[in-house]
Amino acid sequence: MPFQSQTTQTQNGAYALLDSLVRHGVKHIFGYPGGAILPIYDELYFWEQVGLIKHILVRHEQGAAHAADAYARATGNVGVCFATSGPGATNLVSGIATAHLDSVPMVAITGQVGRSFIGTDAFQEVDIFGITLPIVKHSYVLRDPRDISRIIAEAFYIAQHGRPGPVLIDIPKDVGLEEFNYLPIPPGQVTLPGCPPIANIGSRQIINAASLIRKARQPLLYVGGGAVISNSCDELVKLAENFNIPVTTTLMGKGAFDENHYLALGMLGMHGTAYANFAVSECDLLIALGARFDDRVTGKLDEFACNAQVIHVDIDPAEVGKNRVPQVAIVGDIREILKRLLFYLDQDIFGEKESPQEKTNAWLKRLNQWKRDYPLLVPTREKGLSPQEVISNIGLLAPEAFYSTDVGQHQMWSAQFIKTLHRRWLSSAGLGTMGYGLPAAIGAKIAYPNDRVVCISGDASFQMNLQELATIAQYKLGIKIIIINNQWQGMVRQWQEAFHQSRFSHSNMANGSPNFVKLAESFGIKGVAICNKNDMELLMPDLLSSEEAVLFDVQVIENENCYPMVAPGKSNAQMLGIEKLPSDLEGIKRKN
Repeated sequence: MPFQSQTTQTQNGAYALLDSLVRHGVKHIFGYPGGAILPIYDELYFWEQVGLIKHILVRHEQGAAHAADAYARATGNVGVCFATSGPGATNLVSGIATAHLDSVPMVAITGQVGRSFIGTDAFQEVDIFGITLPIVKHSYVLRDPRDISRIIAEAFYIAQHGRPGPVLIDIPKDVGLEEFNYLPIPPGQVTLPGCPPIANIGSRQIINAASLIRKARQPLLYVGGGAVISNSCDELVKLAENFNIPVTTTLMGKGAFDENHYLALGMLGMHGTAYANFAVSECDLLIALGARFDDRVTGKLDEFACNAQVIHVDIDPAEVGKNRVPQVAIVGDIREILKRLLFYLDQDIFGEKESPQEKTNAWLKRLNQWKRDYPLLVPTREKGLSPQEVISNIGLLAPEAFYSTDVGQHQMWSAQFIKTLHRRWLSSAGLGTMGYGLPAAIGAKIAYPNDRVVCISGDASFQMNLQELATIAQYKLGIKIIIINNQWQGMVRQWQEAFHQSRFSHSNMANGSPNFVKLAESFGIKGVAICNKNDMELLMPDLLSSEEAVLFDVQVIENENCYPMVAPGKSNAQMLGIEKLPSDLEGIKRKN
């Protein structure tokens, strides 16, 4: 039976694993059992009996990885998932890669065949260590149960240290069964030469950055996921307000800055707001915080913020200068750097006579004019529902909710129209993993059972992991699922229309798609069809605020496209789907 002794005791490897996880604050594990990991699940039975930990049974290992990922994004803690050897382990790969691309702290624990069988092509043996090597921060194959406590401590430290990411631990079956003299290692009691403490930043870099901010007349804050991870929201708001600097965020950066704030420009990039993309094209100083100059943000890289000097702040030195060489590079924790930057900006050492408000006044007026000229429009149709109308309405009905999305048009419309709070936006950004949304909603709901969780999916994405409806039913999770059903792989159809002369090769999903309402009901979940505006207005408000799980099959116009859109190889200023350009926007030409 579990106990919390600090003294040496004879225990087996499975006990040492569960004890180490509990000591590291793990309350929930997402997983699916199988032969090679059965010793660990057998031990887990006793730990659950005394309430020290809870396992959430998913219906596919990919769901376990995505749920653990979202649990980590929502809480800021390490997410944990279990899978058995062979296909169980390989089913985690998409989820591990998703966490890797989006810098999510996660520990994936897989079962493995017994030590004497490794390398013999035994039943359900795969080299998951080798398979996942490019998509983890670190990996272990655990050969000795005496190493378990140390390796768990190291794994949790590595997953959270610096730029977060996933860690894999592969445990042979007989390691879980072997008994030994177990002495636990308390959390944090590890020394890893490969993970040195975050270096202190010299004052010169901070002063140089402060000087550029003081001199800028058209500054812009470009905020990525690193600002969310570092919990630097308060410092970001102070910098923006004190120096009248507008803020645009990436898909990962949503929630780092109040999107209803007068300085907020929304998301930039391929499907960003027109005014955010104009701003990045015209700014004279770009302050990049925890962003990596991703191709979906920059468009044509050599024309991205081509008139601006750049300050780049990131905790990962590999990202600084990778795609754009900055004038000032600062490597470190964003929150601590912003605190120091604000300190120097408050000092009277720059000899500036104009106030920040005076310097940026004309810039803000220009931005506000672009907001008026090029707002995000919510189209309404005489016949049928537009997806933008549906998603915008949901955002208004549940402004405080956790939102998970799948990938495609509905993801971009959600990013455009839903104003999310800090750590309440859960979306696969870097990898763009269809099937992420439903298990991600499960992870958020397990972490915050009393909060509202809404999953916005597409009819194509939803079918990737729809089996997780069973997990929602088993644990009675009151998740609201919105399927934006246009009977297509929407973004694929849009690209085929725009760039492949409307050759719709295998992107239509109408034939063979299930009746989503009946599907939900077969799992014991309430299903509701939303076919028109009257349905939306009458049914959605009450059902969104109910305690039960509800699936909405929202049948929308099939051929609605997601705009604005920056075509591949074009600059951010060359957007499709905008009506006209303001007369004062020199040097920017719209290409249709």
